[in-house]
Amino acid sequence: MAVPIDGTSGVVGRRVADEALLDDVDGLNSTDPGGMLRFTASAGAQVRESAALAAEANLGVLGDEGRPRAVVIAGIGTAGRTGDVLATVAGPRCPVPVIPHRSAGVPGWVGAADVVIAVSASGRSPEALGAAQAAARRGARLVAVGPPDSQLQSVAEGVRAPFVPVPRRAPARASLWALTVPVLLAARALGLVKVNEADLAETAARLDADAERCRPAAESFVNPAKALALGLAGSVPIVWGSSPVASVAARRFGDTLSTNARYPVVTGALGEAGRGRVGLLDGVFGGLGESTRDIFADPDDDDQSESPTRLRLVLLRDGGLNPEDDADEPFVVEERRAEAVQTLADRRGVRCDVITAEGGSALERLASLISVPDFASVYLALAHHLDPMAVPAVSEMKELSTT
Repeated sequence: MAVPIDGTSGVVGRRVADEALLDDVDGLNSTDPGGMLRFTASAGAQVRESAALAAEANLGVLGDEGRPRAVVIAGIGTAGRTGDVLATVAGPRCPVPVIPHRSAGVPGWVGAADVVIAVSASGRSPEALGAAQAAARRGARLVAVGPPDSQLQSVAEGVRAPFVPVPRRAPARASLWALTVPVLLAARALGLVKVNEADLAETAARLDADAERCRPAAESFVNPAKALALGLAGSVPIVWGSSPVASVAARRFGDTLSTNARYPVVTGALGEAGRGRVGLLDGVFGGLGESTRDIFADPDDDDQSESPTRLRLVLLRDGGLNPEDDADEPFVVEERRAEAVQTLADRRGVRCDVITAEGGSALERLASLISVPDFASVYLALAHHLDPMAVPAVSEMKELSTT
């Protein structure tokens, strides 16, 4: 077994993943004292709770002034991802632009004809607060989503704007669904998306089912998240999505791999990758490195500290709900591109994991592409004996950048 490493920031971990730990429930619990696995498993409950809270927030008043010129979703980190989700679920048929905004304030053109949705897991992020205050000054319609009794709630109440109080029951990065559902329901009130109660119920059920499949007691050979984590161990992950929905999920996986497991990762849309980044498969971490692999080496050998780092491709595929629907690209083009990159990876010896979307709505399909990777990022951290809740660099960054 690999020797523990004491990092300069006080972090303790292991250079080589400890595969045996993932099938040791007691060991997992001790390595995850903050309960990140438990928080990740709460995704389905987050959908149901946030839907109920949004129903009590009187979002219906948003539609009284008619359709806006544009909708800006302001937030950073996981809160910022909610804008990507809304833009994707609304799709190319959305009658107005949906614009995620990750900087303080709002774009210069925002005015009385627009809607600003400010989102913050803490209720005090400068990006969300700045956007809410700017929207109020410019006369834009405002919706705020955050914890109760927060600074963000005070700003919203000061201008009598709808506020959805989402209790902070988990770290921000494990609260994607708690923050996303109110954003979607605000957009529904504006007539921009068709998300009904059945869609929410089915999405919550999907997340619950995946949490059961990925539970700590399920051993690696039947647990898709543990298997994915072990496949990624020691690699440089490349995560590409075949469609707009899958690309949002790919970027979300990059977020959680970086923060939970502290892995460098390349993410994006497969369409963009095909114009240049697919060349990574030929490089020193791809096909060139794979050419030197010893095919007779024991894959279970613990002494891998001198093994070269190699790419591991994760392809998120989504064929869409209806190939005849208007979309950014035809269904057949996305499918052909996904098949092509799998073939390229196979020819170069680059290992590839494929996760395929399932579900009857865009929201459920997105959930099916996010849930297992969310768990995998936590299991990968635990396999390296890292506490996924304790990220000193994040805390230090906040301290150093706070004036």
